[in-house]
Amino acid sequence: MKSEVIVVSSRGQGMEAALALADNTAGQMGLTSREALHMRLLVEEMMNMVRSIIGQLEGKFWIENEGKSYKLYLQTKTLMDTEQRKQLVSASTSGKNEAHRGIMGKIRAFFEPMPIDDTPAYLMETVMPNAANGDLTWSMEAYKERLLKRKEASAGAQEEWDELEKSVVSHIADNVTVSIRGYDVELMILKK
Repeated sequence: MKSEVIVVSSRGQGMEAALALADNTAGQMGLTSREALHMRLLVEEMMNMVRSIIGQLEGKFWIENEGKSYKLYLQTKTLMDTEQRKQLVSASTSGKNEAHRGIMGKIRAFFEPMPIDDTPAYLMETVMPNAANGDLTWSMEAYKERLLKRKEASAGAQEEWDELEKSVVSHIADNVTVSIRGYDVELMILKK
């Protein structure tokens, strides 16, 4: 069953409504208090990611469930252009986007409009192209597999693995995917 759709923005619009929707949906699904808390934590993480995006992001949030399994969706168009992004990143002392720390920070990178050539390598290694329509999809499962294979050989991969281990989302969610179609981006968090 699909819930109502809530409009959320990086300015804070709709975030309380999204949390209320999570609480109501958990109640309707008959989730235990622990399961309901997990849903709320995942929605909070999603809303924190939206809140931390620079620029004016507006998107649609909804929940789909079947039994006790559910998917949280955030769908948007990226609004900050590549030049704005470069100017913001160049203003940092390191010249790097420090916001790409943690798993939600890495996911947030997909919501920043940038040419595919500028997408961080650690994300591109796990992006799967769809030859039929040109869409791209990133999956937390594929990201975890890549890190498991490389963490022994690479200090950078070990650091990324440690970062992933600290993530609330990676411990609660069964999978996270990001689908990209031009400037249309969809984040989906699955909990079975």
